[in-house]
Amino acid sequence: MSTENPSQKTQKQPRNAAQAPRRGAVQHRIGLADRSRSWRRHHREVARQSFFRLWVTPLASLMTMAVLAIALALPGFLFTALKNLDQLTSGLDTDPHISLYLKVDLSDARIDSFSRELLLRQDLASVELISPDKGLEDFKQYTRFDDLLDFFDTNPLPAVITLIPMARDADALAQLRNELAQLPEVEEARLDLEWVRRLGAFMALAERSAWVLGGLLALTVLLVVGNTVRMTIESRRDEIQVSKLVGATDAWVRRPFLYSGLWFGLFGAVLAWLLAQLALALVAEPVQALAALYLNDYVVHGLGVRESLTLLLTGMILGLGGAWLAVGRHLKDIEPG
Repeated sequence: MSTENPSQKTQKQPRNAAQAPRRGAVQHRIGLADRSRSWRRHHREVARQSFFRLWVTPLASLMTMAVLAIALALPGFLFTALKNLDQLTSGLDTDPHISLYLKVDLSDARIDSFSRELLLRQDLASVELISPDKGLEDFKQYTRFDDLLDFFDTNPLPAVITLIPMARDADALAQLRNELAQLPEVEEARLDLEWVRRLGAFMALAERSAWVLGGLLALTVLLVVGNTVRMTIESRRDEIQVSKLVGATDAWVRRPFLYSGLWFGLFGAVLAWLLAQLALALVAEPVQALAALYLNDYVVHGLGVRESLTLLLTGMILGLGGAWLAVGRHLKDIEPG
């Protein structure tokens, strides 16, 4: 006969219930860190696969990169050339000058006294006298027409006085030039201000033209990358339909094509950097020879670190933008079924 206490039997029941297996679906919650790791892992895998897909058709990929390189190299070369030209002209004397060509029959004593009279004027910042002998020496040194002087019995060059006025206003400079031209010792007075204006206008025009050309070529890069990605999308239409059929989102499907555009833009920019540096190296020697006529020496500078990074980032952004436009336009037209 059992002597077990009923109360002890009742206390054992909860232990047996706790040991019973749980039935039904179990819900797992994915943490933010796990999602972040999965997202980064998928981006690395897609970037790697997109990179290797470029070389499945190497000739077509290289031709696309070459077109992008030419489109990116031209504005890169122009902007760098303008930067060099600006540095070259910044070393020149851009102050307005008035050159007084004196009459050839003036004696040396009168020329010297006239230059001293000009030094006393308050409206002139500088007075420099270039004697006929000094002018002849400079003519032989800086030109190749010194043989022409053999046809003259005497020095045909007049004395020249170069003036730097205090005034900077164009009207005031023109009035001063007209006043000096009326002096009896002066044969002709020239205001050397037009070349400064023309240089400034040329630099402004060249810079504006470079921006316009750069914008047009940037549009070309967008169209080329967009067309290349569009053809890639069409060639993988069946794969995209299957991916969407099993539940892939548009962002998941879009990602490989965006990386393809990014790779095209990056490699196109690298080739553009090489082309721009090569073009600058080819023109460096004649530019330095021209600069030697005006300055002691000048070295043509290529693309610096900032310009190089700007070129690479521009290529990557344009490649990514072209791919985004193509994917957004054509991906929504591809649906399963």
